[in-house]
Amino acid sequence: MNISKFLYVGAIGLFALTSCSDDDDNTTVIVDGTADLYATSHTDGNVTKYDLLRGGSTVYTTEATDSEGIFYSPDDDSFTIAARGATQNSLQSYLSISDLVDGSLDLTVDISSPSALQSPRDITVSGDIYIVSDDTNDNGRFFVFEKEGDSFTLRNTVTVEFAVWGIEFVDNDLYAVVDKDTDLAVFTDFVSTNTTDATVAASKRITVEGIVRTHGLDYDGGTMIMTDIAAASGGDFDTDGAFHVITNFDSKFNAVENGGTLAVEDQIRFEGDATLLGNPVNVVYDAETDAVYIAELANGGGKINSYGNVSSSAGGNIPPNSSAVLSGVSSLYLYKD
Repeated sequence: MNISKFLYVGAIGLFALTSCSDDDDNTTVIVDGTADLYATSHTDGNVTKYDLLRGGSTVYTTEATDSEGIFYSPDDDSFTIAARGATQNSLQSYLSISDLVDGSLDLTVDISSPSALQSPRDITVSGDIYIVSDDTNDNGRFFVFEKEGDSFTLRNTVTVEFAVWGIEFVDNDLYAVVDKDTDLAVFTDFVSTNTTDATVAASKRITVEGIVRTHGLDYDGGTMIMTDIAAASGGDFDTDGAFHVITNFDSKFNAVENGGTLAVEDQIRFEGDATLLGNPVNVVYDAETDAVYIAELANGGGKINSYGNVSSSAGGNIPPNSSAVLSGVSSLYLYKD
């Protein structure tokens, strides 16, 4: 019996059975496909890839000493990270990573962007356009890079009127959390509309009721996930985090007028000490398996938590299906094929 792209919620995240048999017919279950979760770290700049289908992980030692924001491209079998630090402030791409088979690998940068970043927080990609959010000050910036062959060029820089963190393309529209606040903004047709250096206003901005301070977001299959870090320090900062599940996101967002509020009744909120969430800085969602993966920075010094059946749950103080330690974890990216 062949099972293609079979995913199972458990262990570090989504692990799958590579083979099994019964006493009657010795049927073998073969897992085909790819489901890799990539994670960056503030601690050392390394990238860890978790094979969610077959188990196991690979640690790639990059030239960065700190990174936040990651994207994997199957076109050249590469991952791209946003390097942080006084002497590292660019995009770095590492090519043909699947050809490397050792468990821990030292990599050399293959493609670097111009040095322009100061405090990168997230990466989102549309075609050859790579957008990096940068939160150096309260007027956040989106650095717009274009990848052409073996080079990145800085096409333009867009400044906005709020602090930024997580960003996500939904078709041609760029969604951005409003850091230090409870809001979500969208810039429609972002790439084609914003082609020069400029300060622009969001096309629409709404308040997401129930959130204290948002950070990460991810969209898949019509559902938007947003994280809430609440207090960044002091008191219960390592247990006061949460995440919101917004099903039928497009219709719900469109129904709220500019400046209005998306009611908490239209969302599912996961919160409480059992969730092991304090500072959930980044998130990915897989609609096929209805699973959320969160980069949790405060609780235990850094963990990747996974939660299953999130859109059919009532939310609340639910423990993760799995939790794996990764010191300084800063961002995640899920690639499936």
